[in-house]
Amino acid sequence: MGEILAVGITHYPPLAGRDDVMAWILKRMLQNPHLPEKYRRVENWPEPMRAEWGDDEGLSSARRHRDTLLRSLRKARAQIDEFRPDFVLIWGDDQYENFREDVIPPYCIYAHESFEFGPPANNIWNEPAEKKFHFPGNVAAAKHLAGGLIDAGFDTAYSYKPLHHPLGHAFTNAILYLDYERGGFPYPIVPFAINCYGRKVIAQRGGLPAFENPPSEAQLDPPAPTPRRLFDLGAATARIFAKSPWRVALMASSGWSHAFLTEKNHYLYPDTPADRTLFDALRSGNYDAWRNYPAASVEASGQQEILNWMCLAGVLAELDRKPASAEFIDTWIFNSSKCFLMAPPVR
Repeated sequence: MGEILAVGITHYPPLAGRDDVMAWILKRMLQNPHLPEKYRRVENWPEPMRAEWGDDEGLSSARRHRDTLLRSLRKARAQIDEFRPDFVLIWGDDQYENFREDVIPPYCIYAHESFEFGPPANNIWNEPAEKKFHFPGNVAAAKHLAGGLIDAGFDTAYSYKPLHHPLGHAFTNAILYLDYERGGFPYPIVPFAINCYGRKVIAQRGGLPAFENPPSEAQLDPPAPTPRRLFDLGAATARIFAKSPWRVALMASSGWSHAFLTEKNHYLYPDTPADRTLFDALRSGNYDAWRNYPAASVEASGQQEILNWMCLAGVLAELDRKPASAEFIDTWIFNSSKCFLMAPPVR
């Protein structure tokens, strides 16, 4: 019988950059021509946002934010090392990277023999663009999962090679951050891409809003898979691997509410109260609150990427397991709430 470690981390892109540019997304949102005039002045921001911005445009807060994220990432890495998985399955979103106009699967398992990708541009490690990282996949496990999910009623896409991009940053950043000190990451990976961005995956290219030429309602895409469907997908994944011969780390990689997706907050800061509600439910084991979370609430609160965690919540529910540790890291100026979770097997 297989053993499962459940893990949740962030792939926050500015963590790969330097502290002095960590708040660049907020600065970009301040250029929104439709932003109410009062929000262009720092003195009109919510008090906690002003405090985080400080008198150095968030530089001091960026250093603290990095330290907090790295502490949590190191704890997650230590838990993975202690568990010694045969491979790590990563639920992550594809932001117009590998999947584009020719096909947008609701979810897709990467049954690749290996993965090769470079570091992010202008990265904190001073690694050149020509540097390449190489990681093995696990084709047998990926095909086993795809077959099991299809048998269970999930019409699952799968691939044997990249389409447009070696591997999206939801996956590459997760690996690079878990190996922040560059000591090596010895585990094969099975990326499991989720279409989190739904109606904006092509129309907005899975990224920042186009203020100058926003897509019309007719130009928006079909929606992402529902929370309920992805929750059940995660539960089915846990059932399949629990009956397998493998030790598997099942990991969700994403931020939660994103400022640049939260229209009701003028794209300036995330919907932290909505995230807190979900976090409290996850920490307490109230998984029904996750499975029944409305898709409309996901969009309204800029929580598109939380769909990766819907799969993880399904795993926890299926295993009847509560988190051994969970951490919520909020922010007003660094785009997204970040959460970390670890739920190892009960000994």
